Amino acid sequence: MSTTIRIAAPKQASRGEVLELKALIRHPMETGYRRDLYGKQIPENILTRFECLYNGERVFAGELFRAIAADPFLTFYTVALESGTLEFRWVGQDGQRYSESVELEVL
Repeated sequence: MSTTIRIAAPKQASRGEVLELKALIRHPMETGYRRDLYGKQIPENILTRFECLYNGERVFAGELFRAIAADPFLTFYTVALESGTLEFRWVGQDGQRYSESVELEVL
């Protein structure tokens, strides 16, 4: 299964500016409790971890569980210190790893 992410992050910011970062991860987050039209249990399929690194330093991390809705939407904040890379990483329950990066220019 492939998962994608939509990231809302500024391309430029002033040094010391508080940045609002948003991530929408396209994922079914199936709990394993539901059944399909034929009564067969739908297997659990969830993301277990999400984190954001700013130039390699973790600025946000969270564990995800069954109670999280499909297509998790996360909003968090960090401070613009220097130009560099914001890397968004997330992990599936079977160890699948995904990541996406955006560049930030600090003026």
